[in-house]
Amino acid sequence: MKFIRDIYEQRRAEGRPVISLEFFPPKTAEGERAFFSKSIPALLAARPDYCSVTYGAGGSTRDKTIEIVDRIQREHGLTTMMHLTCVNSTAEQLRTVAEEARARGIRNLLALRGDPPAGDEFRKTEGGFEFSRELVAFLRGLGGFSIGTAGFPEGHIACKAGKIVDWGYLREKIAAGADFVLTQLFFDNEDFYEFHDHLTKKLGATVPIIPGLLPVLSRGQTKKFVALCGAALPKPFVSRLDELGDDDEAVTQFGIEYATRQCEGLLKFGVRGLHFYTLNKARSTVEVVKNLGLV
Repeated sequence: MKFIRDIYEQRRAEGRPVISLEFFPPKTAEGERAFFSKSIPALLAARPDYCSVTYGAGGSTRDKTIEIVDRIQREHGLTTMMHLTCVNSTAEQLRTVAEEARARGIRNLLALRGDPPAGDEFRKTEGGFEFSRELVAFLRGLGGFSIGTAGFPEGHIACKAGKIVDWGYLREKIAAGADFVLTQLFFDNEDFYEFHDHLTKKLGATVPIIPGLLPVLSRGQTKKFVALCGAALPKPFVSRLDELGDDDEAVTQFGIEYATRQCEGLLKFGVRGLHFYTLNKARSTVEVVKNLGLV
């Protein structure tokens, strides 16, 4: 499997953006069968360069995440990145997980502080890490991995000091050894442009900074994600969602159209890739990528 940092360099030399997809581990055996028999084959139509698999709140899906990453790589030959978080883990436990990943041929890790279990607050585990920059540095010290990290165009919802301070923390994660940045979802490209320019022009970041995109599927889903991550919704976007109401088919089509326009603007801006939060569903992501002429 390739290092993701090398994928970005290869695609830049070829003059084309990297396409990456994010999945979450299915919660049931039936869901996992559907994921591998239907979702993955359908999503491969987007011709992704790599994909990533999340690590549940509190590290709750650790074993399942490793198994799914391993299986995608073995069965489809697709470079796959495993998320890894600080929550509920000591440094030695994280070392064990990373070494198991290495033994399975997993060469790419996304280093995150991570979310605590629902309704709880983040607390540093004794012998563990409080900040994701510490995890980045720890994994870099192990050697043999390409390491990504997360960025927040509107600032992390937990950073009360504001987005400029939060962007400074991201610069520290890059300095600690992150090879690339994947951003939280956003719906106003201006937020990304400001974020990108601050990091590159004021803070001197040179690694790929990749926008994260969510083609919305329903009004309820959109509100849920916004509540979780704090993303702002542009007024025209909200007005259109309200007009469509609970017509999920109409909202899905609107989501495809809106995400396509977002991507067109981002590609014109010069981003080196597009990262799609697929929610394990194929239609919207594949149609957006096709609309962009990237398939």
